[in-house]
This record gives sequence, structure tokens and C-alpha cells, in this order.
Amino acid sequence: MFKEIIEKINIHKPVFVILTTVFLVLDIFIYSQIFALDSGNKNLELYFLNVGQGDSELVVLPGGVKVLIDGGPLNSKVLEGLSKALPVGERYIDLVILSHPEIDHFGGLIDVVRRYKIGAFIWNGEQGEARAFQDLKSILVKNDIETIALGVGDSISYQNSHLNVLSPHQKLLKSKSVNEKTLVLLLSSNNSRTVFAGDINEKIEKQIVAQFDSRVDVLKVAHHGSKFSSSANFLSALRPKIAVIEVGKNSYGHPAKTVLDRLAEVGARVFRTDENGTTKLTINNGSIKVFYNIAL
Repeated sequence: MFKEIIEKINIHKPVFVILTTVFLVLDIFIYSQIFALDSGNKNLELYFLNVGQGDSELVVLPGGVKVLIDGGPLNSKVLEGLSKALPVGERYIDLVILSHPEIDHFGGLIDVVRRYKIGAFIWNGEQGEARAFQDLKSILVKNDIETIALGVGDSISYQNSHLNVLSPHQKLLKSKSVNEKTLVLLLSSNNSRTVFAGDINEKIEKQIVAQFDSRVDVLKVAHHGSKFSSSANFLSALRPKIAVIEVGKNSYGHPAKTVLDRLAEVGARVFRTDENGTTKLTINNGSIKVFYNIAL
């Protein structure tokens, strides 16, 4: 049913209408498939999975809808994280979102798509150069998973939770930098705001600040704490209460001391997956509880 309805609306309607319709369908689909398992879930849950030098975040919205943003590199760590974060035997993820096609963000998604039933795959529409990206595309086709490309201004909504795309603009898709094309997402849910910054640099941060001047509660720090991201102006505008750096052993100097200093200056409480392991946040009406170094 899910796939058939998508096909009927995909030809003539713009992306944001498609997504609105998708989630009207998902209301029915989710309630019939998983509502009985997750009906008691009123919290927003954010998992920043420890996948090494890469990014992967699992978002469980109030009501039980599951969104996986990125899958880390080509290792089994995202599967290990999901198996612990999700209920025993759960093999359904409503949405998989790829921020941009670099292997430290999409590598682990290949096995995720093989092992889990996926409602839809969201991305920025840009092709990855690594050979493994073709493997991901092939498994998406083989499993008949609907793919939808998003850009700035598009949004995804489920009940009272909203994911808004802050970047990239259409012009950025012509950039030679893969990182500058990253899907940057703002999640508004349970009286909280979280920004997933992917691997953007200071140039993109300036563009976002120009259109987005509100503070946030949680920031997924850009590019593993690279010195070329998390500028003073960006952090001053967002002033996150909690900042999570997803990072592993690397030769790039991530996270940079200058970034850690700037986060401290704005009063952010910093968690790092290389030191704190998988970090879980539960949010209820704006109140945030943090769990780290835990066996999920």
C-alpha cells in the first residue's frame, strides 16, 4: 500500500506535498505495523551512535516513528547500535536519511538497508564517487525502496514533530565540495530544537545563520569537530545547551581544540562518542536527560 500511493503522487506534486502525503500514509502504515509496540512512547529519543570516525543518529519521535540519519563508515557498528537501541526483533525503520554521499556517512547504510525494512530513503540527490555508493543505490533498487531528494525549504512532519531542511540551496548543488551540499536538518519536537549539521563548513554556517536566528537545545556538531566548522558566529547564534561530537580515532585532528573552546564559550555541555560512547538523549516537554557510556 505504502509504495503504491507514493507512485501515484510522485509524478505531479512537489516534494513538500509528497512528504505531507507520505506522512498521512505513514500515519496509517505505522499504526498498523508498529503502533502496538510503541504507543506508550511520549518522549523524543535521540541516539548519537558510536560508529567510529563517522556519523549516525537514530531519532525516535513521540509515537514511535524511527528516523535514521546517516550510517557511519563501512563497519558493523551501526548495526550493533541499532540492535541495542531498538526493541528486540524490530526490523523496521520509517525513514533513512543520508546527509551527503561520503563513505563515513553512508557506508554502514548498505547493511542497514539489507537487514531492515525501510519506509523511504531521503537524500540530497547527489551521487557519491566511492564505488560503495553504487552498492547502496543497487540495494535500494533491489528492495524497491522509494527515494526522495530534498533541499532547503522542504520539510517532513509527523504529528507534532517537524524536520525542516535548512540547507542546501539549489545553487549549492553546483559546488565542487560534497560537504557544502550536506542536508542540514532542524528537528522541532517535544518543545525542543535539534540541529543535525552534517559536515558543513563555515561558509554554509553563515548562510544558515542568515535565515535562522533562533537558539537550539541540541547540536550535532559539524564535521566531527573540524576546525573549519562550528564558527564562533554560528555557535553564538544557536547557543546549544548540548553539543554532541561524533568522532573516532583519526589523523585529522578532530575534534579541534578551537572548536571545543568555542563550544565552552557558549556554555554547551559537550559529549564525544570517542570518549562517551553512544550518547542517548530523552526529551520530554523541553526537559533533557543525557545517558552515555551505557550498554543500551
